Amino acid sequence: MPVNKQTYEQLIADLGSHHATLVAVSKTKSVEEIKELYDLGQKDFGENYVQELTEKQSQLPNDIRWHFIGHLQSNKVKQIASFIHLIQSVDSVKLLQEINKQAKKNDRVIDCLLQVHIAQEETKFGLDETELNELLNISIFQYQNIRIAGLMGMASLTDDMQKVRTEFRYLKTLFDKLAATLITHNPQLTTLSMGMSSDYFVAIEEGSNMVRIGSLIFGARN
Repeated sequence: MPVNKQTYEQLIADLGSHHATLVAVSKTKSVEEIKELYDLGQKDFGENYVQELTEKQSQLPNDIRWHFIGHLQSNKVKQIASFIHLIQSVDSVKLLQEINKQAKKNDRVIDCLLQVHIAQEETKFGLDETELNELLNISIFQYQNIRIAGLMGMASLTDDMQKVRTEFRYLKTLFDKLAATLITHNPQLTTLSMGMSSDYFVAIEEGSNMVRIGSLIFGARN
């Protein structure tokens, strides 16, 4: 299915007016579809599965900024450590340790977002507020090859946009509190990734500066 160019250009205009970055979610999409969007100027792409990501990365331009947005297993970090731009789904000390280890092997500092559980759904991954604070303190003072760039969250999958808004607002409150507290130790805490195809407009209103959108641009998943 060809990229919806008109929708993409409208999205870029809308997000640009809010200083928000678009991550085009390209999971299950072909190399040709990704290249078509790349040729329109898109550089940030999000993938959920390591094998799919590594296969695509090897066939596409080197200046693409790849975001890992799915649940990442520690034993697979080494496969993406040499090129990943941002890991958006860090939700454990074990994963953080492995990213730091593999980043060091590749002589890199890897940017990460800590994933916070904000949805009323048990199937979603993420940290609660206590775990978030613990992980942030560990990461800032113990690991030299990762940089915590911000937070990520996924709202409940529901048509109730007021519920979604409440969840996003909670994450923005957490983000602001952490950014203010840690400005001396971690001034790079600037990214708040929340919002997808069905709720990005609410996320932007609630302070998101990075959205992850797939089906609006590419159409339904293959």
